[in-house]
Amino acid sequence: MARMIWKPGTMLYPVPAALITSKYEDKENIITISWIGTVCSEPPMLSISVRPERYSYELIKKSGEFVVNIPNKDIAFATDYCGVKSGREVDKFKILNLTKEKASKVEASIIKECPLALECKVKQILELGTHHMFIAEVVAVNVDEKYMDENGKLHLDKANLLMYNHGKYAVTGEHIGKFGFSVEKKKK
Repeated sequence: MARMIWKPGTMLYPVPAALITSKYEDKENIITISWIGTVCSEPPMLSISVRPERYSYELIKKSGEFVVNIPNKDIAFATDYCGVKSGREVDKFKILNLTKEKASKVEASIIKECPLALECKVKQILELGTHHMFIAEVVAVNVDEKYMDENGKLHLDKANLLMYNHGKYAVTGEHIGKFGFSVEKKKK
């Protein structure tokens, strides 16, 4: 079968579906972002890309911080809603009955219903075109202890984390290997 050539586009799928919380003064919001990625291991850094006209953009730019909340299947509806409704018009925490928890290093709230939350401080903003990229250092990681085992190991594979795949939401699924399995020595 032949391949088709399309115009250039951002076809990196699947991507995470993340709920970004931001706060500046008395304004707080949640926005769904899938344009997110790892930037650096040490110091731990990530990036999110946001359109300047979005309500959260101004909150993040002014405060210099945000929280990346990683949702699971249980709050898929809320994840979608936060991506299509503006915080200028509605209080998403209130409408969706999401629980605010105090973060340890930033002012933006953590969403209790999310298995994982990464508190971030902005280090740089790159104005790239339709989106501006916030490059941020992860200053704290918050984990729901129900995904921890008795030895203190995190099991996010059991959290049914959401991902966004070309216009549709899905959950993480079947395991087909682990890091390094391609070079692992066979056990006798």
